Amino acid sequence: MRIHHEIKGIQYGHRRIEQPPKMDFHLHDRFEIYFFIAGDVQYFIEKSVYPLAYGDLLIMNNRELHKATFRSDAPYENIVIHFDPEAIRQLTSAFAFDLLDCFTNRPQGEQNKIHLHPHQLEEIVALYHKMDSLFQEPDDGSELLLAAYCTELLVLLNRAFRHNFSPLPSSVAPEKLAPVLDYIDHHLDHDLSLEALEQQFFMNRYYLSRLFRQSTGSTIHEYILLKRIARAKKLLFEGHNVTDACQLSGFNDYSNFIRMFKRFVGVPPGQYRKQK
Repeated sequence: MRIHHEIKGIQYGHRRIEQPPKMDFHLHDRFEIYFFIAGDVQYFIEKSVYPLAYGDLLIMNNRELHKATFRSDAPYENIVIHFDPEAIRQLTSAFAFDLLDCFTNRPQGEQNKIHLHPHQLEEIVALYHKMDSLFQEPDDGSELLLAAYCTELLVLLNRAFRHNFSPLPSSVAPEKLAPVLDYIDHHLDHDLSLEALEQQFFMNRYYLSRLFRQSTGSTIHEYILLKRIARAKKLLFEGHNVTDACQLSGFNDYSNFIRMFKRFVGVPPGQYRKQK
């Protein structure tokens, strides 16, 4: 089962698949609302790991690296909404309520899981049922209703974020891996080769590589590359030129930076800077 629809600035997807897909760490230019329904999944966001159960809801902004890791072949079902934050700002610019607060007003890679009381979960599930029905039986005004339902969803999420806050079950990556991830975060412009990390942490490079893959399902090289891409995007957004973004994010080879940035972002860094 798969429902997918997109209007200007908002993309809605509801899928159930019998065989979980392979996922790598990734970033979006859009913000993401992830609602978990079924499967055997733990979700990595930056350095936090969230084991998921029915009704868990995660939020991610466009600078938070994330991925789902599947612990078995159990059928997987989720609902994901990606939206352009600028489109939401324009939609609600006449109102004082900040619909992006829960995405932007928190530490990077923290408080991504929204705590929902039972009645709030019921409201959100009812909204998702309405969104599904829009595309199963499309009619005039369906796109406008999707925008309205997404706005309502964002209001509910921000209310929950502001009023229901409590420490939620999550964990940092395995004890031996946590200091490595922290070091990577703060030293993206340094040498982060396996050899350098081996010397820094007195940990065999092959063991480190194997530990990272076992814990995340991805390679440490891929993680570092995407963290550097995320840093470069932030620098370009802030107005740095392409050369500075390349150097400050840890890319030693300019041509490789251009190639990797275009591969993961979709446009060259110079064009991304102009667009933003």
